Amino acid sequence: MAHPQSQSERHLGQARRAFFEHGGAPVGKVPDTILRSWMRCQRLGLESAGAPQIEPVTAARLKEMRERHEKLWRLARAELELLSSDAAATGSIVILTDEDGWILDAEGSAKFLDRAGRVALMPGACWNEAQVGTNAIGTAIVEGRSVVVHGGEHYLVPHGILSCSASPIYDPYGTQVGVLDISGDAKVQHMHALGLARLAVANIEHRYFDDGIPDAELLRLHRDPALLGTAREGLLAFRNGRLVAANQAGLQLFGLERGELGRASYTGLFEDAPGKLRDDGVLLDRQGRALYGRVEDGQARPKRPAARPPITVSAAANPPPADAPLFDAAQEAELVRACRVLDAGLPVLVQGQTGTGKEVFARELHRRCARAGKPFVAVNCAALPEGLIEAELFGYEDGAFTGARKNGNPGLVRQADGGVLFLDEIGDMPLALQPRLLRVLQERELSPLGGGKPIKLDFALVCATHREMDSAIAEGRFRPDLYYRIAHHTVRIPSLDAHGDRAGLVRALWQRLGQGRRLTDEAQAQLAAYSWPGNLRQLSACLRTLVALSDPQDVIGIELLPSYLHDARPALPGPSLAIGVPPGTDLESLTEAAMRDALARCQGNITHAARMLGISRSTLYRRLGQDVRDKQH
Repeated sequence: MAHPQSQSERHLGQARRAFFEHGGAPVGKVPDTILRSWMRCQRLGLESAGAPQIEPVTAARLKEMRERHEKLWRLARAELELLSSDAAATGSIVILTDEDGWILDAEGSAKFLDRAGRVALMPGACWNEAQVGTNAIGTAIVEGRSVVVHGGEHYLVPHGILSCSASPIYDPYGTQVGVLDISGDAKVQHMHALGLARLAVANIEHRYFDDGIPDAELLRLHRDPALLGTAREGLLAFRNGRLVAANQAGLQLFGLERGELGRASYTGLFEDAPGKLRDDGVLLDRQGRALYGRVEDGQARPKRPAARPPITVSAAANPPPADAPLFDAAQEAELVRACRVLDAGLPVLVQGQTGTGKEVFARELHRRCARAGKPFVAVNCAALPEGLIEAELFGYEDGAFTGARKNGNPGLVRQADGGVLFLDEIGDMPLALQPRLLRVLQERELSPLGGGKPIKLDFALVCATHREMDSAIAEGRFRPDLYYRIAHHTVRIPSLDAHGDRAGLVRALWQRLGQGRRLTDEAQAQLAAYSWPGNLRQLSACLRTLVALSDPQDVIGIELLPSYLHDARPALPGPSLAIGVPPGTDLESLTEAAMRDALARCQGNITHAARMLGISRSTLYRRLGQDVRDKQH
């Protein structure tokens, strides 16, 4: 059987002959991005077999270009230095260009720098697609997104020695300002190069906001508070109610493209006013989803808070924090059952909405199980860059890929040896990585990337997710065989809007956090009546804020409560009490008036109304018609 790489090269050779010799379009034989680029180059009259006509500029002109792009160069320096030492160890180089493809800097392996210089991949040379054909730098500029060009995918034959991964860099206003590229020998695998380039670019684009956006309010947001202060947080700047600047993470929160900067409005994206984020640290978007963060004056240089890292390793469990869930009798029983399952060597899956305390439940499970004195390794699968998650989880040998640490990395799975491995947000694990995790769980051994002997493993597994796994499996986003492997025992942590005694929970939490302060009956009732879309995390943050705004022995009334509590309608405990529908009622017999009443009680939030009624969103859409769809959008 042919080696996959040689088979791939054979297919690429067939595609090149079909295109360059016979004038065909090898659709499906090469990536669409590559084929589009080949066609553009052909229309420009470039000769694929010709020598590249690249003449680097003089040292004086290069210095002038660097001075003109001083801000880009300054903001990218940290990433270039970080990547260059690792690149040197793996025989590759890191390149920074301006928006036209002029190379401002190239660092890394001296040996490969010399080889790259033979095809003018060096500072002062221009690698625009129109000039040198298909290449990662020039094609990323034209396509406006990350691109990998490997070996013979380059338009010009001499460039076939290269394997390049490039990601464009954008300023806050959506203007392309440069490209970061990692290039190496086409004979060597560079499977993590694109992930490293994307991560570096995310950090560079994040730094562009450090000086603020003039005359604008800057919102720093994420659905997971642990990611605030990192390059994964969404940054959105509004001037006179209009979105004028954003990073890629901010645009992705709302499914926006950069072309919508200057057109999208604040009111079209958010339910709450910016003041609520400033006062309460949380606000709702138009879909009723809670976003955590803060608002900054556009001129202020932000002081980034310490954020919870995507990976935490601890030896023995600490006492539960003040905002830990107060386990009631039912949850205590769940803990006992889950502990027996874990001690039997079987995995546990914890499900629940964001903020319900899934990790706290997992840590308490670790504290009570037979492995309590061993490590607890928590990995947030949603916080690790997709291109690097495999290497971080399973480890790698020295020089296994571009950017690999000099002495390798044992991997997080091995760090959990003897203890508990907690995979948070397992539902967000990339589909391509799921078979590797399944194999590790089945065989209880792994082989690090880059070779090495298989290593036997001994750990207990706890996973958590806020995703509906049935839907993820049905949509092909999660493998059913992996699900059945991790879900031997499932625990569902209820959201606060389904809590049977919110008033009792508020009282118990306030006893922990209040430090001698007292809540009036009206304040307690208002706190208990709210549905808390951010769950325990949002409630705890609210109570901590009340403590910060008052002095010991104070009596806290409703005037100190955040504005969203004053505006909210009281939350009702369930469908039957909420709309007067007896249990067991045929869902199709629900009247339109009852549905509209539920929608009004939920302030137009279709998700909360459907949950209140005990029906699906699609049923509510179908029964209430197009006018409800229009309101949602």
